[in-house]
Amino acid sequence: MSVIINEVKELTSKIDFGQLKNKSILITGASGLVGIYMVACLKTICEQYNIKIYTWFKSEIEPEFVDIFDGCEIIKSDITESSNFNELPMFDCIVHAAGYGQPGKFLEDKIKTITLNTTSTINLFNKLNKGGKFLFISTSELYSGLDSNNISETQIGTTNTNHPRACYIEGKRCGETICYSYLGQGVNVKIVRLSLAYGPGTKKNDHRVLNSLIQKGLTEDSIKLMDSGDAIRTYCYITDVIEMFWNILLFGEQTIYNVGGRSVTTILELAELIAINLDKEVILPHEIEEMSGNPKVVNIDLSTYMNEFKKNNFIPLKDGIKETIKWQKQLYYDTSNV
Repeated sequence: MSVIINEVKELTSKIDFGQLKNKSILITGASGLVGIYMVACLKTICEQYNIKIYTWFKSEIEPEFVDIFDGCEIIKSDITESSNFNELPMFDCIVHAAGYGQPGKFLEDKIKTITLNTTSTINLFNKLNKGGKFLFISTSELYSGLDSNNISETQIGTTNTNHPRACYIEGKRCGETICYSYLGQGVNVKIVRLSLAYGPGTKKNDHRVLNSLIQKGLTEDSIKLMDSGDAIRTYCYITDVIEMFWNILLFGEQTIYNVGGRSVTTILELAELIAINLDKEVILPHEIEEMSGNPKVVNIDLSTYMNEFKKNNFIPLKDGIKETIKWQKQLYYDTSNV
């Protein structure tokens, strides 16, 4: 856990959190990678700014994260059930990070995936104090179907409502529309289309590609790919993501921003980088298994953010991978020291 605390201490020193003084803040999806780092940031500054932190998640707190949630008001219930909003207080700031980032999970219950981004979003807006701030975590999957590089916020994907991942893509698209509707009523809303965050803070058996490749490298004799690995991805280390989120929420002049990294790689190159760190071999399949609905290219344009905030330094993929491998080694081999 010390790695997360140390990283957010450095991160929070870069940002002026004065707007949050004496405020109550709700983080939904607080047990996910983004949520954990957002909460950890608030824990670092809560005494200085007298912030009351509310966290909402459904699952049990993993032992390695207990310290981060110590002192927070914990709401542990299903956010897709509207009745669970009845007894909630009002909040000055809401970060809606609840959702299933793993395709395997958001495809297990498609109705709940849609509800998380639609009905739950409306219910959350109804719990926001007048003059409050709202951050909606959307996804670069809205660009699915586009093969171009450097996709901007003015573009949108070409997938239909029968796409294999439509429950996630269309749910996020509708969630953004809900945000714009509240924006029209004068609510301070920011939308971030996040592309592939990674880093320490994930849990065991996270089946997103990068984490799955590391898990294979730690628990198997080799790293076996399911296809040729030629799909292109751009990864962003979690501290870069969270820095961008706070800047957007507190100071952003636009409504919608792409958020991602600069580390462009194919899945095969990613697997080879992980294999080098773990002294393992990458094995390509004899027969290619088609991955249903997977985008071939995920590479978004960050100009909207960069023109406003002039971010100069991103954690290189090779460095971020080393930190992520260290974290997962502790998860699989020595959880007592995380």
